[in-house]
Amino acid sequence: MIYKCTVVNDIEIPLKVYAQENYFKLYLNDVGILTSLLKLDFADILLNREFRFKGGIAENYVASAFASNNVDLYYWTSRNEAEVDFLIYNQAGIIPVEVKAGERTRSRSLDTYIEKYEPKYAIRISAKNFGFENNIKSIPLYATFCIK
Repeated sequence: MIYKCTVVNDIEIPLKVYAQENYFKLYLNDVGILTSLLKLDFADILLNREFRFKGGIAENYVASAFASNNVDLYYWTSRNEAEVDFLIYNQAGIIPVEVKAGERTRSRSLDTYIEKYEPKYAIRISAKNFGFENNIKSIPLYATFCIK
């Protein structure tokens, strides 16, 4: 019913070794159940209305898509100064993934991570279309399932 996303403070492989099991975020395995529990009106989502928790719903959606693709769920934080929503490990190394619900995609946390760890690239999942700029791959929310 839930997915556990564990914080990783040291960006080294394997991520599981550096996971802090006492610090984690939980996501529901179904975004529909989440919106129902939150008592959100369907029109709020269908009509793309702005509300503060929209980012949390998008993040939950991405966690569910990653879990469906057997992507382990980890995130990074730097003592409450910065937080990157997800970290994935692939042939390119450890890749930070930032999730944004809308088209405003500026993220100081992702910038902090990139500056500190210099990944080969980063991924930003948002309402924007596919793109690649400043070493950041833009992936639309609907295409999250393509990330493995």
